[in-house]
Amino acid sequence: MTRDEILEAAAQIFRQKGYHAASMQDIADAVKLQKASLYHHVNSKQDILLALLDRALDLLIEGMEKVLALDLAPEEKLRQAMLVYLQIMLEQRDLSSVLLLEYRSLEPEYRQRHIRRRDLYESLWRNLLVEGAEQGVFKVSDVALVSRFLLGVMNWTITWYREDGPLTPAQLAQECANLFVLGLKRRKSEDEQ
Repeated sequence: MTRDEILEAAAQIFRQKGYHAASMQDIADAVKLQKASLYHHVNSKQDILLALLDRALDLLIEGMEKVLALDLAPEEKLRQAMLVYLQIMLEQRDLSSVLLLEYRSLEPEYRQRHIRRRDLYESLWRNLLVEGAEQGVFKVSDVALVSRFLLGVMNWTITWYREDGPLTPAQLAQECANLFVLGLKRRKSEDEQ
C-alpha cells in the first residue's frame, strides 16, 4: 500500500461523504488496511486533507506555468490555460472536489498556508489578464474581479459536467474560452471612442 493509493482513496471518500463525515476507518477500509496501520503512512486526517490540497494546487500551478512559458498571444494563452485547468479539474474530479469544497475544513494554521498557495495560483491568472490588457488585446477594468469570474465559472463545471454528455473536456474548455475571450477582447469601436 502506498501513500498515493491512500490519498486517492481519501479523495474519493471526502468527495462522497465530505471531510467531516469521513473517518480514518473509512479510509483504512477503502485501502484494506487496519486503522492502526494507516497511521504508518499518514499522521492524521488533517495531514491527508492538506496533502490532497497540495497535490491539486501542484497540478494546477504546474499546468499554468507550462502555458505561461509558451510563446503565444495572450488570447491563445488564455484559451490554453482554460483548457489545462478544465482538463485537470474534470479528469481529477475527486481531487477537484476536495480542493473546492473541503479547504475550509483545514485547521487555521494549515488553512493560512493553503490560502497563500491558492492566492499564488490565482495571481498567475491575474498576470495573464494583465499581459493581455497591456498588449491591448483584452479590455479589463478589474483584473481581480475578472479572474474570479473566470475561475468561478470553470470551478463549478465539476458539479454539472457529465462524462457521457455531448462535450469532451476539451470541447467544454473551448466553449468556455470562446465566451471569455470574446467578452474580454478589445473592440475596434471602443478604441475609436
